[in-house]
Amino acid sequence: MTASITQTETQDGPVTSGFWSLTLGSIGVVFGDIGTSPLYAFHEAVRGAAHGEPVSRVMVLGVLSLILWALLIVVTAKYVLLLLRADNNGEGGTLSLMALGQRALGRRSWFLLALGVVGASMFIGDSMITPAISVLSAVEGLKLATPALEHYVVPLTVLILVLLFAVQSKGTALVASAFGPVMVIWFAVIAVMGAVHIADDPSVLAAINPYYAVQFVLSHGTIGLVTLGAVFLAVTGGEALYADLGHFGRKPIQSAWMFFVLPALLINYFGQGALVLSDPSAIEHSFYRMVPESLVLPLVGLATAATVIASQAVITGAYSLVYQAVQLGLLPRFEVRYTSETHAGQIYLPRVNRLLLIGVMLLVLLFHTPSNLASAYGIAVSTTMVADGIMGFIVIWKLWNWRAATAAAVIMPFVIVDLSFFSANLLKLLEGAWVPLLFGVAMAGTIWTWRKGSGILIQKTRRIEVPLDDLIRSLEKRPPHIVKGTAVFLTSDPSFVPTALLHNLKHNKVLHEHNVILTIETAHTPRVDLSERFRMEKISEKFSKVRLRFGYMEQPNVPKALAIARKQGWQFDIMSTSFFVSRRSLKASAQSGMPLWQDHLFIALSRSANDATDYFQIPTGRVVEVGTQVTI
Repeated sequence: MTASITQTETQDGPVTSGFWSLTLGSIGVVFGDIGTSPLYAFHEAVRGAAHGEPVSRVMVLGVLSLILWALLIVVTAKYVLLLLRADNNGEGGTLSLMALGQRALGRRSWFLLALGVVGASMFIGDSMITPAISVLSAVEGLKLATPALEHYVVPLTVLILVLLFAVQSKGTALVASAFGPVMVIWFAVIAVMGAVHIADDPSVLAAINPYYAVQFVLSHGTIGLVTLGAVFLAVTGGEALYADLGHFGRKPIQSAWMFFVLPALLINYFGQGALVLSDPSAIEHSFYRMVPESLVLPLVGLATAATVIASQAVITGAYSLVYQAVQLGLLPRFEVRYTSETHAGQIYLPRVNRLLLIGVMLLVLLFHTPSNLASAYGIAVSTTMVADGIMGFIVIWKLWNWRAATAAAVIMPFVIVDLSFFSANLLKLLEGAWVPLLFGVAMAGTIWTWRKGSGILIQKTRRIEVPLDDLIRSLEKRPPHIVKGTAVFLTSDPSFVPTALLHNLKHNKVLHEHNVILTIETAHTPRVDLSERFRMEKISEKFSKVRLRFGYMEQPNVPKALAIARKQGWQFDIMSTSFFVSRRSLKASAQSGMPLWQDHLFIALSRSANDATDYFQIPTGRVVEVGTQVTI
């Protein structure tokens, strides 16, 4: 999701030197997840349909028809043709859609917030499962090439994944530059593999008729639903099309999907189907059985490269999503390292990286095989897709000003299809689907605790705060000792006196000749125009209010933003300025309004938050920290 692309704006989102370079980049980054699905999706779906019985023609045609129409309805119609048009200043993704819905309603909606949180939580769960299942599926081809290597599949998978997470801190620019060409080769190879084998049984093309999909689901009862859940593996990664909108733009993504990626995927799936119709025993390794034995090892190498790329895309996507959540106040500040000065979105979050690595390792060691992991996979993505569909209805209705009935007629069929896949994946709850659900609940609980605890903390501190206007009038009557220089006091509410200012007056008994009450706001748009970055209001001879606004995809840099003030007449000099920051020490209380476990969780989250000085990129040599203790 995070692309190695220098950005300039157009009506369709950020672009680089040309349309084709963006299209190539999107093939490498956007389609990595869905592009590696042929490794396991058809195999798992047919095995689910067979349910221990011999593979039949009805099963193969039913599964192929379901895969074809799932790709056309869920990915092509819903995401590529519809939701890609719902951009938030050029950005896409679950949280962008949530912010867009909030703007459309003109108010904060807890329902939309809940949908955004659930969708985002499940996407991060997907960020753990994708590397595990993709790399395992690729390396598993070694068993077919050399059965003696079977015991090395899991250790080799672990090694590849550890190396992948280890290089994240170096930045992904160099790796990303190779993403496009490698994935172009991958899609070309799987298309050729499929085209060669369609000749094994050309009657497989009958699966284009949706009758086979509908008839299979309706006539097979519970097995039909189980198969539907496995078929969903073919569309996992479809939500990444929308999430990557801001990095490549709508038209390059649409063109790459419609004219290259989708045809390659369908040709390969139909080739696997024809192979299995001609030789039912090939279902055990249907993807790798499409090439001669002498080419299995080279194909394993190419598949491993493709799955590493797919994993890289969701890992950097998780960084981007968590960063958006922090900017929107849904999570505490995490340490963010910027790994590139020239490429958009090149960020590294050490704590998120560690948590993802731990989660991926646990999944590989717990499930061992792609077949076992497949049960855990679909529920995370289908939940995100349901959330996207419901939020999409609100955007189409309120923001695009469609009639409610028309908007419902357009979006509800997609929601119904997504709910069908969600229900089918729920059948696998005890087989592994509980893993992403458990993670999603934990993530959503963390966000809820942070939001609720932050609200309680604001209310508690508000009771002891002094209105800023009252303090200024008091200081004008009895001025303290005045010292030269500028003092900047960070606060979330400029109407009240920052705690650091009160403590400075109380303990140091001095006031600077220039005092700035600084508030930093995060807009519900990805980026804020430089003309709106800085607002200054002079409220007395010695006091001014300054508001800095950043988009939720931007890097908050206070000194650089304050430098804009020079254009508005304020002579800001970093070397004669001190930044005063209040550091709270929290203690749990039985009367906080939250259960005690939530109190302790909120306190732990607060302590783990990255220092405001680092987060806002304020020079540490210019910062004065003032400690206060608050009971929540």
